[in-house]
Amino acid sequence: MKRTHHCAQLSKSDLGAVVSLLGWVDTIRDQGGIIFVDLRDRKGVTQVKLEAQDDSALAGQLKHLKPESVIGITGKVVARPDGTANPGLGTGDIEVVASELEIHNLADTPPFPLDDAGGDKVNEDLRLTYRYLDLRRPKMRRNLEVRHRATKSIRDYFDAQDFIEVETPALFKSTPEGAREYLVPSRIHPGQFYALSQSPQQFKQILMVAGVEKYFQIARCFRDEDLRADRQMEFTQVDVEASFVTREDIYALFEGMLVKVWKDVLGVDIPRPFPRMAFKDAMNRYGVDKPDVRFGLELADLSETFRYSSFKVFQATVAGGGAVKALNAKGLADVTQGELKNLEDVAKSLGAKGLAFIKVEGGEWKSPIVKFFTEAEKAELARKLDMADGDIVFFAAAPWEKACAILGRLRLEAAQLLVKRGRMTLRPDDWKFLWVVDFPLMSFDEEEKRYVATHHPFTAPVAEDAALLDSDPRAVRGQHYDMVLNGMELGGGSIRIHRPALQKKVFEDVLKIPSDVVESRFGYMLKAFTFGAPPHGGIAFGLDRMVALLCGTTSIRDVIAFPKTQKGQDLMAQSPTPVTPRQLKDLHIATVQPE
Repeated sequence: MKRTHHCAQLSKSDLGAVVSLLGWVDTIRDQGGIIFVDLRDRKGVTQVKLEAQDDSALAGQLKHLKPESVIGITGKVVARPDGTANPGLGTGDIEVVASELEIHNLADTPPFPLDDAGGDKVNEDLRLTYRYLDLRRPKMRRNLEVRHRATKSIRDYFDAQDFIEVETPALFKSTPEGAREYLVPSRIHPGQFYALSQSPQQFKQILMVAGVEKYFQIARCFRDEDLRADRQMEFTQVDVEASFVTREDIYALFEGMLVKVWKDVLGVDIPRPFPRMAFKDAMNRYGVDKPDVRFGLELADLSETFRYSSFKVFQATVAGGGAVKALNAKGLADVTQGELKNLEDVAKSLGAKGLAFIKVEGGEWKSPIVKFFTEAEKAELARKLDMADGDIVFFAAAPWEKACAILGRLRLEAAQLLVKRGRMTLRPDDWKFLWVVDFPLMSFDEEEKRYVATHHPFTAPVAEDAALLDSDPRAVRGQHYDMVLNGMELGGGSIRIHRPALQKKVFEDVLKIPSDVVESRFGYMLKAFTFGAPPHGGIAFGLDRMVALLCGTTSIRDVIAFPKTQKGQDLMAQSPTPVTPRQLKDLHIATVQPE
């Protein structure tokens, strides 16, 4: 039986036509010997009417038919009887009276409902174990279609911009300066390993040396890191590099891409240009370098207010070079003891010793620490924080970055509590794109007592700061930029170092990587730069994260066909698994069980 139409294709214009449909049995209804089947394929649903005498072959087939069985039917398109049309269905004006039925495969009863309402209530591990059934649900199918449309839009955009799509290797070399890698043993070279590529970073820079000038790739990447809702061990990124560009060129290029994707996929017009915010401003105002700017609740710096305070905790923090910061969670003074305890636990998880706060209720400030404040300090607090009845203020006293991070996380928690109470609205379709710029090029690792690259060691310093690399690396800004949308980092990039002498200086003099290690890890790249490397820069976007936002879901597992669990397992295929002794022998590997 060959399909003539899809299950969403038929209408009154097809009345009288003989058609053949193929698909899955969505529902079965027996109405006094007349069987109605909603037949479903990936395009939609058509109602099929089957009538069979008790002793007919068709009756014998219908006895065994169950939902999710795969069938084909041939029959005539007729109008539904008066009063039975379904206006909520694209094919709701017609039905097909079947004359032939072919059962391709009888299905067992599914372990969970395959409609969206029922499937959403199912434990995710069960859905992932039967992922092939989960993907039959309308919502999951739509997610895959959105991913397809977004990817096609991106390819069309870069093709129109004269970019070339180039595939780079997945098997690379180990470069431990980055995130933890997946190692692949070599059978041909005993004791040696490849590493699965964490990103095409070095290859795409080499492509610039090769004169490609405009490169892009929908790239598969691998990182052995702890998994969360927005992280997977294997993920897809939109990877781009271009020669002879500035940061402004990259901003314009990617804003154009995002505007096109949102228009093509959602029909939404996104205004340009996108706003920009310096890293320090983002941290000082929102406590994080990927701020959700759909709502206020901005942080305030009170370091100068308490520099000479009699409240020793705050005064000592400022004297030691730290910061005292505060967050007014306006309207949340009715926080419950349980909610307050959870907020304190969140603060402690980020390094706070506790959670100091002031509630404003009935015109009175309620807090154990208020008695330590002078009238002038209280007046300054009220002014800077716009304190009013019904507010609660949280404090963090710590090194600057830690104080920002603590209150930045509490800001998000407080927003969710306000949403829960109906005092704040956070619409997922309120698209607030933001460039975060002027990141520090280097950070100081207190454990290793050396500088580390804030993003990666290939980022070029801002030209006017380059002279500080020798004397004060922490003061050097990098030509790095992140794209943030509604509190999620979509991606980031930078203008790269293209002169071999400066790249070698960053490796050896600033990052303190021994010269022999630099040569073994990056020697080929430094060598390539000596043959005429153009100025270049680029960016990488997380495709999974972008599609999750387009689909209105908080987990990228919902937009990846076959994701891993948070424990890094594929429950459907039951991987990872042990391998045979012969396989280990061929790879010259012996395994040791952890104690």
